[in-house]
Amino acid sequence: MRQICIVLSVLMLAGAAVCGSVAADEVGSPPATPSQADKPVPPPPSITVIGPADAHGVLGREVKSATGENMGRVVDIIADRSGAVRAAVIDFGGFLGVGSRKIVVDWNALHFGQVQGKNSNITLDLTQDQVKAAPEYKEGTPVVVLGASGSLNPLRF
Repeated sequence: MRQICIVLSVLMLAGAAVCGSVAADEVGSPPATPSQADKPVPPPPSITVIGPADAHGVLGREVKSATGENMGRVVDIIADRSGAVRAAVIDFGGFLGVGSRKIVVDWNALHFGQVQGKNSNITLDLTQDQVKAAPEYKEGTPVVVLGASGSLNPLRF
């Protein structure tokens, strides 16, 4: 008799466990997700090492003419829809931000070969008079890019 009670108790517990798991599935437990082993492993990212002598930030860097005239500082970069860098915005003129204006110059008119460290400047293939005559850049208006060669391709945005 004792054995029958044990068997009935085990069957009742098993039945309760099955009913509980069915009820949990009906309540809305999340569907099973594939294991980590089933997911494809993405390839590792490519890595390029650039030495400190070859890599320098551009924003905030001083721009000089070929004759050493102060042309301002790079404050922004303009890229086209494909992501290619097309121009640099230079904050030109003024003193401590007063009386300055922003102009846009063709990226190819800038030269970075003399940049050696944080205090080095970028050279621009334009004169100070050419930059002074350039129209001012204002965000939200058409961008007029001043180029050294006169053969610029239009920006495509």
